[in-house]
Amino acid sequence: MLIADCQADSPPTILVLGDSLSAAHGIDLDHGWVTLLQSRLQAEGYPHRVVNASTSGDTTAGGVSRLPQALQRFRPSILILELGSNDGLRGLDFGTIRGNLASMIDLARDNGCRVLLIGMHMPPNFGKAFTERFHAIFTGLSQDKAVPLVPFLLEGVVDRPGWLQEDRLHPTALAQPRMLENVWPLLQPLLQRISK
Repeated sequence: MLIADCQADSPPTILVLGDSLSAAHGIDLDHGWVTLLQSRLQAEGYPHRVVNASTSGDTTAGGVSRLPQALQRFRPSILILELGSNDGLRGLDFGTIRGNLASMIDLARDNGCRVLLIGMHMPPNFGKAFTERFHAIFTGLSQDKAVPLVPFLLEGVVDRPGWLQEDRLHPTALAQPRMLENVWPLLQPLLQRISK
């Protein structure tokens, strides 16, 4: 279901390009929010298929490298872009992170995609100044590129006992429906535009 070549008569495709948070790290792939998204689309009568091109450990540089082939192979109508967390955790240059995300947004649009940007926060132990500057990458890009933004994929997750794995970074299966609920309100308007 998740990785298959695009056929000429296939339904519109949603491409999810992300890291471990979208690759269902540490849990059964069937319980991940991306798989739950496919189920919700079907339940609500949308024809879209979901292609999960997420890779644990991926960075924005990795996304820049992988996106062109994914766009050519799957020809998506919508790109859900969920990258940047690993860049932040590794302390990579904020300008580079922003530039890579901007390049992916532009490339997707050049290929006829609508883009939904997924925002992230850094853990509080990185310090207030760092975490605020990191999150500003996403809010700034959303404004500058006029793309919808999910402010924080893990909103309502990080403060719930049992909803994070032992590493305190990756969500458990219990958290995945909430993650989908964080994405759905921003994604649904894009679905309606595509479907008309």
